[in-house]
Amino acid sequence: MQDKPLVIAGREFASRLIIGTGKYKDYAQNAAALKASGAEIVTVAMRRVNVSNPAEPMLVDFINPKDTVYLPNTAGCFTGEDAVRTLRLAREAGGWSLVKLEVLSDPKHLYPDMEETMRAAKMLIDGGFDVMVYCSDDPVFARKLEDMGCVAIMPLGAPIGSGLGLQNKVNIRLIVEQTSVPVIVDAGVGTASDATEAMELGCAGVLMNTAIAEAQDPVMMARAMKHAVIAGRDAYLAGRMAKKRYADPSSPLAGLI
Repeated sequence: MQDKPLVIAGREFASRLIIGTGKYKDYAQNAAALKASGAEIVTVAMRRVNVSNPAEPMLVDFINPKDTVYLPNTAGCFTGEDAVRTLRLAREAGGWSLVKLEVLSDPKHLYPDMEETMRAAKMLIDGGFDVMVYCSDDPVFARKLEDMGCVAIMPLGAPIGSGLGLQNKVNIRLIVEQTSVPVIVDAGVGTASDATEAMELGCAGVLMNTAIAEAQDPVMMARAMKHAVIAGRDAYLAGRMAKKRYADPSSPLAGLI
């Protein structure tokens, strides 16, 4: 299969890995991990990351928004109004219109509140935002969000920060098959094999934060994730062999001496 570039809201990206900017020891480590990962997009939790107060260390001093796409997100928002307000402030602060929407429900599991997510997505799209949307792994909601005009569908692989890996591969595959905009697994990845698995299902990309930031060596893990995403994409395009019930020798048995 001939690969096509990742295109989000009309913009092409060479890397299919998106990383976060939370939980790192400091911004310098975050920047080093970004370089090792090869990612071109970083998510920025507007409520938690300093992008405007010069009296404290600022993310922009370590990761230049002219070189790396900042993706403001609504981490920590539990209502549609909070999410919309947060992203409007982000647009005023940095001119960012490509955004990641997440509206959470219970603090224990941080699953998305899909009713609030749908409501907020409509308000943002009507307001001129390009919305990449964090959602449950429900193909029905995923279809509705795409029909609404979201530019990327981002189903969770497992609860945020859990590192449990993909818990519902069947639904992720169904979402990939029905969706024409990029499908990016968001949340739950714990190690490189999880990222590869997501890409082998046909996902357009993988977003992660904790898997890199809380690794014992974040920079090395970032490099591992870079290669994992590339390997998974190549494997998907190559087309894996069929699974068989019995052995099938690599060399023919006919003509043995």
